[in-house]
Amino acid sequence: MPIQEQGKIIRNAELQDSYRKLELYAPGICAETKAGQFVHMQISGLRDRILRRPFSISDVNKDGVLTIIYKVVGAGTEVLSTQEEGSTCSLLGPLGTPFSLPGKDEIPVIVAGGYGAAATYLLAKRAESKGVMLLGARSEKDLILTKEFSDIPFELRTATEDGSTGDKCLVTDLLETIIREKSAKKLRFYGCGPHGMLMAMGKILIENGLDGELSLDHLMCCGVGACFACVVKVKADNEDGWRYARTCKEGPVFNASSIYYE
Repeated sequence: MPIQEQGKIIRNAELQDSYRKLELYAPGICAETKAGQFVHMQISGLRDRILRRPFSISDVNKDGVLTIIYKVVGAGTEVLSTQEEGSTCSLLGPLGTPFSLPGKDEIPVIVAGGYGAAATYLLAKRAESKGVMLLGARSEKDLILTKEFSDIPFELRTATEDGSTGDKCLVTDLLETIIREKSAKKLRFYGCGPHGMLMAMGKILIENGLDGELSLDHLMCCGVGACFACVVKVKADNEDGWRYARTCKEGPVFNASSIYYE
């Protein structure tokens, strides 16, 4: 069951460029959090915008500190960036279906686009066997948590569309390389990022006879499955071959093989 808790802000600081790192003391939610879940936050000061906002949980620790990485992109995150240490935010969570952790004999391969890296950090940290992190973005300024993934330690490979760092390609191109290089090993695939990236990743896995878990990023309203505003198509045994599933409830994590690709 999700917990409603007043999270006390410990730190709200610039991470890089327009990305920020928010740390809140929320021991109740931290104790229940699994990798891939999110919190629904009510941001103080938004007056005419009362709906909670979903944020992926990037990390939690034994001291009850919950970490969120966010990018200032609109009115909500702009106001959030002004919240000071010592103030509180109402949190509801943890919410959503989490990632399943890889087994001891499996090598996790995590594919993240942009700040999909934030949503997969806890997964990498909790994996018993350390694997490969494929991190992609438009440019170097959008690659986040590279040091943190290397420190876990995961083998880190990066791709940028403009070639400002790493390979000049799409991160899904790196995925195809990994599949070829490590075909003899037992791999476990995970993905989080823009919708187009995830659809491409799912198709690559299926074409290679593989499966994985994808965290589908979608706009949410209620966050608890009541409003059906965040639906995506998944396969179904009916005339259409698909049905709607709620990313806030049945997701955000789905098996790649269960997604309906158009």
